[in-house]
Amino acid sequence: MANQQAMVEQPQKDNKKGKLKFKFDVQSYTLVIALVSIAVIFTALTGGEFLSSRNISNLFTQMSIIAILAIGMTLVIVAGHIDLSVGSIVGLTGGIAAMLQVWHGWSTPVVVVVAIACGALLGLWQGWWVAYRAVPAFIATLGGMLIFRGILIGLSNGSTIAGLDVSFKQIGNSYLPFIIGYIIVAIAILAIVYFTISNRKKRESMGLLVGSAAIDYSKAGLYSVIIFVITFLLNRYLGIPTPFLIVVFMALIFVFITTKTAFGRRVYAMGGNAEAASLSGINIKRNTLGVFVIMGALAGVAGVLLTARLNAGTVAAGDGYELDAIAACVIGGTSLVGGKGKILGALIGALIMASIDNGMSMMNIGAYWQYIVKGLILILAVWVDVIDKNK
Repeated sequence: MANQQAMVEQPQKDNKKGKLKFKFDVQSYTLVIALVSIAVIFTALTGGEFLSSRNISNLFTQMSIIAILAIGMTLVIVAGHIDLSVGSIVGLTGGIAAMLQVWHGWSTPVVVVVAIACGALLGLWQGWWVAYRAVPAFIATLGGMLIFRGILIGLSNGSTIAGLDVSFKQIGNSYLPFIIGYIIVAIAILAIVYFTISNRKKRESMGLLVGSAAIDYSKAGLYSVIIFVITFLLNRYLGIPTPFLIVVFMALIFVFITTKTAFGRRVYAMGGNAEAASLSGINIKRNTLGVFVIMGALAGVAGVLLTARLNAGTVAAGDGYELDAIAACVIGGTSLVGGKGKILGALIGALIMASIDNGMSMMNIGAYWQYIVKGLILILAVWVDVIDKNK
């Protein structure tokens, strides 16, 4: 009887494993295939310039701000909310940083800390309305978008604030020395190999199903090659851009938070089924507040980067960035109904958005076409998500 039961159960395990494998392949690699297709098309149409070291460096620098916003927006959307104010927070925090340094002579480290703290406070303000006063996030953040933009115009008197210190400008315009870039890559590759081996041993010790060693180590090798090639191409120009390095650092932190911490699991539970999450003991209000504080702080980081890149604080800074951040998340597989989404997917979505802008600009295609194409891609991404949910 035991043998018969084992014979019955084994195909079920195999089927389950097969389903997981199919789901993983589709969701994890469709975005990569789309990104590779975009790169191939634009490379062919620009005579190879799209994949030049200089353009790749510019591309990673351009996508950095939206990528940082997309990281925070992923948490907000997964929790079942939306934040329409992040563009205005970017502009306001960047403007505050410029005012403090240009008008009052504050040092760069202090200015950066204050700008990020201001972003967190603005997120706290909005999170309080959403979590503790039951104002829909759409309305609360729409109001915040208008309020924060108005504050920026009022504080700056509608003028551009320029003349930042060299140390501040380097945040958005500097590059890592070649040797440091390769050292970081070596550490990253060793970490990939270590965690691949460690995860396999951990699953074996816990009696869980372990995937094929050949597949796991092949994936680790592929990731290592991709990291090395990207670094090699960037070092052929000026090195790894500091903004891109900041994105990687933030991504690692929030991938860990979303996959390895209780807070991350609570955020996904809230978005999947808020009532069930509440009944299981999750403090919905406190965690919702935390999500908006994180979003505000990341918008503050993006504000610092944007101001450093432009070497100025302007009243139009960050205008429309909230839409690009949301689009990057949706393109990356984040569901607008909550409960589903990955940081890595959002980053790839941001890179896809930046690649479209960059490639079409290189081809001297009108800016209006960029809006049209990105809008169509956004609609298509949501449609695919709807189909997936119906299945």
